[in-house]
Amino acid sequence: MNENVFARLGMQEVHSTTLEEQLAQAGERLVCIFCWGVDCFNCEVAKKAMLAKPEAVEKLDLAWMHGNVYADRDLAMKFGLHGIPVFVFYHRGRKLGVATGWHGYAQFEAAVANARRKIAA
Repeated sequence: MNENVFARLGMQEVHSTTLEEQLAQAGERLVCIFCWGVDCFNCEVAKKAMLAKPEAVEKLDLAWMHGNVYADRDLAMKFGLHGIPVFVFYHRGRKLGVATGWHGYAQFEAAVANARRKIAA
């Protein structure tokens, strides 16, 4: 599969040093930060699954960011990660929750819906 999930979904690369600024730039949008690592098998599974249903993922209307937490250990520490992939949700700079692992599109969609409920509350 030659297509890159980061490009397909318009994911901005994020680093521990730019996180706060990039979250502020997202405004009112729900942000999803995809924490991944090079040569991470489960991260590749998640990427391929998202590329298999890009229209469904795009319908979730997320401001996507991604961070290679193997290369940026400070980012991994900020989120207290013990494994990847992890999807971290933010709105207006406030952390709303975390989805650990890729357990299929339906479960990811439910995590997004849960984050949106927290915004509405």
